[in-house]
Amino acid sequence: MKNLFVLGSTGSIGRQTLEIVKLNPEKFAVVSLACGRNIDLLIEQIEYFKPKVVAVDSEKDAERVQGLFPDLIVGHGNQGLVRAATYGPNVPEPLVVNALVGILGLIPTIRAIEAGRNVALANKESLVVGGAIIKELLNKKQTKLFPIDSEHSGLWQLLQGEDPRSVQKVYLTASGGAFRDYKRSELAHVTKEEALRHPNWEMGAKITIDSATMMNKGFEIIEAMYLFDLSLEKIETILHQESLVHALVEFVDGSIKAQLSSHDMRLPISYALFYPERQKTPIPRLDLASLGKLSFAKLDHERYPLLKVVEQAIKTGGSALCALNSANEAAVDLFLKGKIGFLDIESIITESLNRHLPVHNPSINDILNTDKAIKQAIYDRYRDNRGE
Repeated sequence: MKNLFVLGSTGSIGRQTLEIVKLNPEKFAVVSLACGRNIDLLIEQIEYFKPKVVAVDSEKDAERVQGLFPDLIVGHGNQGLVRAATYGPNVPEPLVVNALVGILGLIPTIRAIEAGRNVALANKESLVVGGAIIKELLNKKQTKLFPIDSEHSGLWQLLQGEDPRSVQKVYLTASGGAFRDYKRSELAHVTKEEALRHPNWEMGAKITIDSATMMNKGFEIIEAMYLFDLSLEKIETILHQESLVHALVEFVDGSIKAQLSSHDMRLPISYALFYPERQKTPIPRLDLASLGKLSFAKLDHERYPLLKVVEQAIKTGGSALCALNSANEAAVDLFLKGKIGFLDIESIITESLNRHLPVHNPSINDILNTDKAIKQAIYDRYRDNRGE
């Protein structure tokens, strides 16, 4: 039986993770849960899964939960998250599921690996800002990252048993996001509500906006580099509106393998949870005959200029990747609050990256300081009291 530590338990990935656990009670036990502010749902999860440890965002919410569950270990803030990821030194078969949003997930990922635990990672920002540190730790501790992401799960499956030297190129597919059929001139006045209507996937707010700007695909390029030891030149993004082919691998002999499935996040979650086994899932099966055809097209980098910005950050390296992420987090937050327009997201990120003086081989403190400085500059510019 695997013992799960679920960070971000009330979010989209966290809820679907626990849905799979419910269907397989003989295979999983939930040791800890962590969430932000959805305390009512957390209380329901505590009652059902009976964890030993929970973490919430605020001290007030921690006191509320502690009052309801006196025997539970309850923490809050960053310290609470770390304890939720690392509790119990001798827990058999521990697996940390990091479904947190943003750079908040970095330190719990690092501390979990330092504790010798495998991490099922949906928190892509951890790798974007701290990929070099995480990769070094994984080698040192002999632990593994299991990607919870449709594209990287697809690559993971496709590369099983293959010689890395035989890989010519990998392809990450992109749906195009909520505005894929819009002309660029039409994007200036789109609303938050429009941006949150993804054509294929049901996801959290931030990743849905990242999909619309194509920043999500940029982050996935960075993730793929760290997860699979790939150079930028070996990774290509391709438009695939149906979101049924999640990844492809081209080999030196000209052969191409593709991973297909319904656009349902329960599949990559299940693959990470059950690895190295496969188990039945409740996801809809593909009927290829009824599909008739699948479409692919080149991604227009003029239409999605943030892909060029991402490539520049990759080439610059160091803390530039943190600056990229931090500017994106702040810009998306401001857009969701209605304080900036959709296209302002691009300009804020581009300007922030252009102003940033990168630190090479950044430490964890360098990364956190960069994050704080970049975000503060953006919030000061728009006179926003973060999160208020």
